[in-house]
Amino acid sequence: MIIGIAGGTGSGKTTVVRKIIEALPAGSVTVVSQDSYYKDSSHLPWEERRAQNFDEPRAFDWQLLYQHLALLREGQAVDEPIYDYATCSRLKETKHIEPRRVIILEGIMALVDPTIRAILDMKVFVDADSDERLIRVLRRDVVERGRTVEDLIDRYQRIIKPMHNLHIEPTKAYADIIVPQGGSNSVAIDLLKQFIQKVLGQ
Repeated sequence: MIIGIAGGTGSGKTTVVRKIIEALPAGSVTVVSQDSYYKDSSHLPWEERRAQNFDEPRAFDWQLLYQHLALLREGQAVDEPIYDYATCSRLKETKHIEPRRVIILEGIMALVDPTIRAILDMKVFVDADSDERLIRVLRRDVVERGRTVEDLIDRYQRIIKPMHNLHIEPTKAYADIIVPQGGSNSVAIDLLKQFIQKVLGQ
């Protein structure tokens, strides 16, 4: 069973994924991060790499992502790329991922590409207020990715918000389940967990 979990940056996708994993038997879930499938740009000069728009579909290696999801569905392990936000490039190392009964694809554009949507058994959109998402992005990126508050606010206004409205928000229409209020909506998450458990025959 492959589940796609999409939603804007800072919407609470990771929280939803964690709560699903906690509700299922140990070792039954594997998570594929869409962020790992950003195209490698190590061949570009630093300024060009840094100026890239990471919030549009062209930033992702859809072909490799589809290939890996298809292999996992067939019961084969894959080596997921590791993307380094500090250098805007892929590392030489990879992350070994074993197939499990439940495969979760998590990412802002998990429902954008029609080929990816076609391989998903369940499509989930995690929704959250734009102000809440901005606050979460600020907290995360300043600490984890070494960015300044000024840079992040500028990027949010120039790129994140317009790209969200253009590419991410419309994918709500493809979702089987919408989780309002992000990861704090315990009722919606419980219903989602119960549905997955039912499908798995637990």
